[in-house]
Amino acid sequence: QVQLVEAGGGSVQAGGSLRLSCAASGSSYSTYCMGWFRQAPGKEREGVATIDIHNRPIYADSVKGRFTISKDNAKNTLYLQMNSLEPEDTGMYYCAADTRRGAYCYWVSREYAYWGQGTQVTVAS
Repeated sequence: QVQLVEAGGGSVQAGGSLRLSCAASGSSYSTYCMGWFRQAPGKEREGVATIDIHNRPIYADSVKGRFTISKDNAKNTLYLQMNSLEPEDTGMYYCAADTRRGAYCYWVSREYAYWGQGTQVTVAS
């Protein structure tokens, strides 16, 4: 069983930055895929970034060059550094864990069994 708790959301102006964190308990990050997803009002949940056990990240095209996913295995914490934020980045951000695989992380939310409660990110134009 994995428990995930996100923090770090907030409201910023376009061009600003935020860093999200996701603390895990119950299991170690170092053994499975982790991901950040987001959901805007009226839209489906979409993948933002994933990271595997070898610290290899994959990003959605919309955030490449602006967002960075990382993890601190010693602290069992996942991060998402978000720079050059745009109004289109507004949404609820969730971290998720796919404990069935450690590499070739999936991009679809249904493959992730464990989810945090979400943290709201609002970017004003």
